[in-house]
Amino acid sequence: MDEAIRKADVLVEALGWIRRFRGKHVVVKIGGSTLDDQQAIGALLTDVVFLETVGMRPIVVHGGGKAISAAMAEAGIEPRFVQGRRYTDEATLDLCAPVLAEQITESLVAEIKRRGAGAVGLSYRTWNVLRGSKLALPGEDGEPVDLGWVGQVDSIDHDAIDLVCGSSKIPVIPSIALDDDGHRLNVNADTAAAAVARLLKAEKLVFLSDVPGIFLDKDDPSTRVSHLAAARCRELICEEVIAAGMIPKVEASLEALEAGVGKVHIVDAAMPHSLLLEIYSNTGVGTEIVKG
Repeated sequence: MDEAIRKADVLVEALGWIRRFRGKHVVVKIGGSTLDDQQAIGALLTDVVFLETVGMRPIVVHGGGKAISAAMAEAGIEPRFVQGRRYTDEATLDLCAPVLAEQITESLVAEIKRRGAGAVGLSYRTWNVLRGSKLALPGEDGEPVDLGWVGQVDSIDHDAIDLVCGSSKIPVIPSIALDDDGHRLNVNADTAAAAVARLLKAEKLVFLSDVPGIFLDKDDPSTRVSHLAAARCRELICEEVIAAGMIPKVEASLEALEAGVGKVHIVDAAMPHSLLLEIYSNTGVGTEIVKG
């Protein structure tokens, strides 16, 4: 009986959050080593199905860096990175686009369906929703750096995403955009997810990460910060506390907040039910970033 009461207390705690977020968009970015862990993916997608079941409108955006690297190794193509981004020539694009839009998207859709929910893959192969342009980064000499077919998301097909969400299905979107000429562009999955959240003005953007949030000391998990304002995030970037691969994730988060996204969350993908605990509990388990 005590255990049953404890479970009821958990549901009551979640009730207020469920009512508050009903009908709201939440963009969930999945990537990194999570995609290689079937048990973790199963738990995360169960959480995503729960979000849809209680009335939220989850949208899954994914990358697949490890799977792309494996496909390139098998094809004998040496990866090349420029300013932390994968240089994408035509041969690399011909490998990575199908890995993302076929192999990974279809597997995520199948896993969601196995959990009793509906899901639709939205990509250049089916119904493209990410529109973009080539990404131009400044080099040390001030001249643009050539990244090949690497892009950024400029706009989305809002109606298509709303149509899928409105039919009680979960959109699954790979980080491949099309430019005005219909050419495929390889987009960083973090920035793609942030762009979708920004353009939808989503209630939440959640990064399921290899780390459980932002630490003041990267070697000390006890220094995880549960709540950060945007201004403090910028200070931590200047102080190099937020560094390396976390920088583009946080910078994309700040742009999303400026555009109207309610909150950004960085949570540990390996923790069971981290997505539900972060959204539907009073304490949370990761780092939430807010505008003010």
